[in-house]
Amino acid sequence: MLGWFKRRATHKGHFARLDAAGFPEFASGSVWLVGAGPGAPGLISLLGYYALGEADVIVYDALVGKGLLEMANPKAETIYAGKRGGKPSAKQADISLTLIEKARAGRKVLRLKGGDPMMFGRGGEESETLAKAGVPFRIVPGITAGVGGLAYAGIPVTHRDTNQAVIFLTGHDNTGGVPQAVDWGAVATAAPVIVMYMALKHLGSIADKLIAAGRAADDRVAVVSNAATAEQTVTETTLGEAGALVASRDISTPAVVVLGPVSRYRAALDWYTGGLRENALG
Repeated sequence: MLGWFKRRATHKGHFARLDAAGFPEFASGSVWLVGAGPGAPGLISLLGYYALGEADVIVYDALVGKGLLEMANPKAETIYAGKRGGKPSAKQADISLTLIEKARAGRKVLRLKGGDPMMFGRGGEESETLAKAGVPFRIVPGITAGVGGLAYAGIPVTHRDTNQAVIFLTGHDNTGGVPQAVDWGAVATAAPVIVMYMALKHLGSIADKLIAAGRAADDRVAVVSNAATAEQTVTETTLGEAGALVASRDISTPAVVVLGPVSRYRAALDWYTGGLRENALG
């Protein structure tokens, strides 16, 4: 099961020790919802890696890091269920139905999701559907891009000198538009740092709402694209200029946006550079 890592770590034997570690049973007829992390394959958890080797069926998202499926059980059936804005995507109801049908057929089903399944990843919806269908499931958290992706860009999501609170915000609701249920007046100044997922398309409108609600137009903004991968890029601007920047430049997605003073630490903490990006695991 752990052969992929053993071939690359036998000089220390660290992963060989896990063969008798006593992982929880991945039972036939059950579903594991696993967070794959923000990009680099090495950021998946031990439980997630174990599930990759055990699964009979892997239903994976578009944001799952390159190389993770190479760690999987070679006999596993793989099903792509990616959802990307503006592109043909699998319907959520169909994804959930696939999980249920495969589990009821006695398969070990791995639902592999980028980042963390419960952070704007529809993990709550999918696990709720499984619960209602009587399908046993386990949730394996992952490193979310709004924390781990920022760390790879040299941006701490919290710092004692700048913020004791952070808000995580999605850039669109289930209609695809700017979230209508957000109290922008409350959100704008509730925390020094706001981390936005899937917000690039509507960043100009979101910036306007935040500024109208009292957020400073010169507040720092950083956009981290393709976080924790060799293709990672970081674009820095201000809240007042964010809309114009997005309109004038082709910024890669997936991207996570951070608003607030923490991006200033990037000047000193930008560690993921040069040869470090050559390691396939991150």
